Amino acid sequence: MNLYHFVDNIPNFPKKGINFKDIGPILESPDALKKVKELFLDIAKKYKIDLIGGLDARGFLFSTLISENLGIGSFMIRKSNKLPGNLVEKSYSLEYGTSTLSVQKKRNLKNKNIVLIDDLLATGGTLKCAEDLVLSCQGNVVASFVLIELSSLMGRNLLSSPLHSLLQYNED
Repeated sequence: MNLYHFVDNIPNFPKKGINFKDIGPILESPDALKKVKELFLDIAKKYKIDLIGGLDARGFLFSTLISENLGIGSFMIRKSNKLPGNLVEKSYSLEYGTSTLSVQKKRNLKNKNIVLIDDLLATGGTLKCAEDLVLSCQGNVVASFVLIELSSLMGRNLLSSPLHSLLQYNED
């Protein structure tokens, strides 16, 4: 099954010059979603994992699916003002400003081997911030998984953990 056929390219969204990768067709197809799950599970089996951290928001779609199949827990890494309670937060730079990621302090990440999952890696700022956030909670990021990598933007170079991407696009 060619998963590239299940990604729609939407030009000039969310702003002019950006070619948005829409994963809606993957989510809509039970066969494509099953294939994504199987590929992520094959990679995950190479690691000793205690928890999976899903990045806000499309990372949640895959983190819970994979964690349930591995028989381990999942936790949310959310954007600012999306989680209640006491939080650990980290800010990072974007090309148009700054953003913040947070995790609840009551999540026990200390000394846990963690895989981070997101739908897409572009410049790497969000995933790098998530790595730093987990590290500040004394967790160990053993790997990062993404469905799509925009390889020409070289976001993987920012990461400390090994990156596994299922689909790679080399676009300017």
